[in-house]
Amino acid sequence: MSEADAPKVRIFPPLVYLAGLAIGHLANRWLPVDAVRVHGAWIVGGILLVLGLGLIASATTNFTRAGTTIRPDRASSSLVIAGPYKFTRNPMYVGMATAYLGLTIADRSLGSLILLPVVLLIIRRAVIANEEAFLERRFGSAYTDYKAKVRRWL
Repeated sequence: MSEADAPKVRIFPPLVYLAGLAIGHLANRWLPVDAVRVHGAWIVGGILLVLGLGLIASATTNFTRAGTTIRPDRASSSLVIAGPYKFTRNPMYVGMATAYLGLTIADRSLGSLILLPVVLLIIRRAVIANEEAFLERRFGSAYTDYKAKVRRWL
């Protein structure tokens, strides 16, 4: 299989999450919402941030061990189904969403929270849909069997 037959992903997923955070943060500065105490927000947000980053690190480690790329615009050389991939087909995106939520809570940014579903919709349609189509072409029944057993998100 050539690199020409790779997922048709044209965006860099972390930038989608960062854009949502930045736009939401700016909106929150323009129209602040102080519904949550600062101390509690930092604790809860920090825990979620660490959990999200840990999930991303675990997923990345599994890709590295399998000798395949983590870049969504490149062709995967192997199907990774170990580690967090036993519970979700997209642990990197779940990890980014968890870290996003942690930063949103720590920042007490209602704007970022409101944008999270938009960010997830963009990731689902512009990234995951293309990745899944590629994985079905590349790995056939091995991927469809995996897809039948493991949920996309959680």
